[in-house]
Amino acid sequence: MRKFILAAATVVVIGAGTTGILIANAQPAPPAPPQQMGGPMDHPHWMGWMHRMHGQDGRGPMGPRTFSLIYRQADRQLTPPDVQKIAEAFLLWNGNHAWKVVDVKQNPDGAIGFSLATQEGSIIANFTMDPHTARITRTS
Repeated sequence: MRKFILAAATVVVIGAGTTGILIANAQPAPPAPPQQMGGPMDHPHWMGWMHRMHGQDGRGPMGPRTFSLIYRQADRQLTPPDVQKIAEAFLLWNGNHAWKVVDVKQNPDGAIGFSLATQEGSIIANFTMDPHTARITRTS
């Protein structure tokens, strides 16, 4: 019972941290088109100081990642084993214990390719990941 509670607490802490990172990296909505004067959304021109005081993203004078625990590197320098761990973690994070990551290899163009497969070994989809930016692209 003690191990179960410890494991559950660990999952909650990791989940809360990941949720915080996802929220911090969320993109703001595009700006609304300008309203005609006299409409319900009309604001005097001097109200702009309130927006400037809160910074560009509306989260305060400091950016959302000012006090981040982990700094995101410009070049991630991923290797095929790193990509396999990331893909496996993605499957587990989404509760998929049946699929597996197979065929992880460095492609001639520099990207790292991998496939998702069923337990029987049939390929579901193929992907590549850029080792510098960690951007994933589905190839088939």
